[in-house]
Amino acid sequence: MRGFSYPKSATGRSALVPEPPWFYSGDLLTVEYRTDPARVAELLPPPLDLAEDDPGAVALIWADWQSCGSSREELLDPVRAQYKECFAVVRCRYQGRLFSRCVYIWVDKDFAIARGLHQGYPKKLGSIHQTRPHPYGPAPRLEAGARFGATLAAADRRLAEAVVTLREPSETNGFVNAHPMAHNRWVESIDGNGLALDELVQSGASSFEAGPAWRGDASLTLLEAPTEELASLEVHEIIGAYYRQVGVRWDAGTLLTSGQTR
Repeated sequence: MRGFSYPKSATGRSALVPEPPWFYSGDLLTVEYRTDPARVAELLPPPLDLAEDDPGAVALIWADWQSCGSSREELLDPVRAQYKECFAVVRCRYQGRLFSRCVYIWVDKDFAIARGLHQGYPKKLGSIHQTRPHPYGPAPRLEAGARFGATLAAADRRLAEAVVTLREPSETNGFVNAHPMAHNRWVESIDGNGLALDELVQSGASSFEAGPAWRGDASLTLLEAPTEELASLEVHEIIGAYYRQVGVRWDAGTLLTSGQTR
């Protein structure tokens, strides 16, 4: 039986995703803000701890991606390459090192869920939209005063909406999502006796390239929903907002530890 992911078959052609490396080209719209650090701490299982500096900092990131495996064939069959996502990132410490951690994430394609579960991203299905820049017509250009909107919904409920106004070029795309990721890979045992897979892993890009970054101001609203908890990371203060186009290669992660208790 062949195939990196389910469903496996004699040829492997049915697998949701090919084996790594995976490649991503995307437009990122980021809003950074501060929340109650206690709400961040609730989402950090042992042995992770809060970041010492600015422990309540959160990044909510919208991304419009094209992705593919080594053959690049998905790029010529765009339904297999294009997807959108929105994800919430916080920072944490493990053995004195600073990490980023994705605590909530929504995507709009099944292959993105399959890749994310392998990497430790807690992906769910959602509806994600963001304004795209364009050099012609009414769409915003990448310039001072340009305005971008972004929305997130899941299970028929809107969860977040943002408006970003670019102000000036920036050297960075923010600080919250600027570190290796510390993620958990959890699978419950089929007999109900605890976890069959329990790993804390480090994950990040093996190579990265990016265009000019812009920073600006933002408004951000989080909304309650019966099966979502993003709104518990309530917005206390906007730190800033960013726009950047990036290219990423992901090869594999690193096992930090295993057998931890949730």
